[in-house]
Amino acid sequence: MLLFLSVPQPRPPGARTRAGAARVGRGRRQRLRGRRQRRPGLLRALRGRPGAGSRRRGRMALCGQAAGAASLPSELIVHIFSFLSAPDRLRASASCSHWRECLFYPALWPQLRISLRVSPAEQPRLEFLMRKCGWFVRELGVEFTAENYTGGGGGGADAGVGGEEGEALQLSARWLEVLRTYLELVLCVLVSIRNNRNLQKFSLFGDISVLQQQGTLSNTYLSKVDPDGKKVKQIQQLFEEILSNSRQLKWLSCGFMLDTVTPASLSSLATSVASSVEHLSLLDNSVPGNSTLVTAVELERFVNLRSLALDFCDFTAEMARVLTDSNHVPLQRLSLLVHNVSVMHKTLEHMPNDEHWKALSRKSTSFRVYIMAFDIRGEDMLKILKPSIPLERIHFDSYITCVSGAIVDLISRQYDKFLTHFILMNDVIDTSGFPDLSDNRNEDPLVLLAWRCTKLSLLAVHGYTVWAHNLIAIARLRGPDLKVLEVTEESIDFDQGELADQDVDPVHNLIEQVSLGLSQPWHAVMDIESLSVFTEPNRHFYREMQSFSEDI
Repeated sequence: MLLFLSVPQPRPPGARTRAGAARVGRGRRQRLRGRRQRRPGLLRALRGRPGAGSRRRGRMALCGQAAGAASLPSELIVHIFSFLSAPDRLRASASCSHWRECLFYPALWPQLRISLRVSPAEQPRLEFLMRKCGWFVRELGVEFTAENYTGGGGGGADAGVGGEEGEALQLSARWLEVLRTYLELVLCVLVSIRNNRNLQKFSLFGDISVLQQQGTLSNTYLSKVDPDGKKVKQIQQLFEEILSNSRQLKWLSCGFMLDTVTPASLSSLATSVASSVEHLSLLDNSVPGNSTLVTAVELERFVNLRSLALDFCDFTAEMARVLTDSNHVPLQRLSLLVHNVSVMHKTLEHMPNDEHWKALSRKSTSFRVYIMAFDIRGEDMLKILKPSIPLERIHFDSYITCVSGAIVDLISRQYDKFLTHFILMNDVIDTSGFPDLSDNRNEDPLVLLAWRCTKLSLLAVHGYTVWAHNLIAIARLRGPDLKVLEVTEESIDFDQGELADQDVDPVHNLIEQVSLGLSQPWHAVMDIESLSVFTEPNRHFYREMQSFSEDI
């Protein structure tokens, strides 16, 4: 018998013995067998048993129905709503009552802008919305629009009354309804926010301009709708209460709201709040000529004011001095409305002189001015247009008084470094003879304006003759930098030579040449009603002032 003796050899550190290696190998094989044994069972659980997968899918589907949209947490629904626009939020909230409850969560509506027709049909919707949002909204803008009440449709006159008397009765009945509804809507808005201490931006606009421009008429209607003046007084008290309760107000704007703001309204604002207001605009054509909505003394409290909008006759030299004081931040935007009614009842003697405008410009190099002049005579405009005004935008609007070529020429020479917007509107009834600014002049004032004012980006003209060749010259001079060139079709005229040329269609040639000059398609404005700048001067001024002030 042979015995084989194995003599153990020394192992390197960490090396396994054969028995240890065998044990490791057996352990691995056992684990692999266990995996192979378990895997068919897992596959059978998922796929092998008929109907098991379908039952599981059925149970998942049932769970999905049970845990549907109605059972989502409110926080998740609000988060979903935050990605949707306001109309989409309203549509989504119709899915169930739980989603409707989440619709008016305060975080979803920090800003609310409402445009209302002065119609009784708007009142229930407004009441619902303001009841839900009025107590927490941070930025509120409301525009009241009185439209389609002065013509056509509507009753109010007896069947036996005809002619002018019947039309007058119908018109009177419609305006009474407008005023009655207007007062109710204003009360609804003011009552809902009277205790809102989080309000930071508050803007009101009331398009009752027809009544405001006819003071006696508005007083007559108001005396019939509100004979004892209780509603008007309640509106004024509510407005003052909102100001006295506000703690975070940064923006206060009230434009053409009939009998809402009084000369005493701003005194309701606490000094601590007034010192934090950054924008202030108070405009009202119905204020008596011997009073003003904002005084220089009151303005001293608004040390953080960056933009201001007022009637031009209310902006005095003393106000300009207050705004240049060292304790005031630099004023950057100033919007001024020059209305013939104000000029007739007030005076231009206290307006700032050239030195005051220079001081305002020195305090802030970004200080810019926007002026809208409504039916202002040429001699008054010459007094108003001081050389040192950093005039960026100007809008002429008139029914009676036309702007002269000399005024346009003066503007192009004095404000060539600043002017970006120029609007010239003359709403005459007789369209057979528009005034021609280029009469007895070698060069057309509008062409000179386009040549001198290198920053001009908007030019709109209606009610003044614009010759086709001058329009082409304006487009070529300013090119693509002139973003908006709006001229109504009836304002454009052609030379006899252009009309006599049988080989060229003058209208087609005009469109082609202006489009080439601007590097974009261009057409004359055919429907004047589609442009608010031509049809609603008060509304245009208010919206332009808002965007002008926000663009700081």
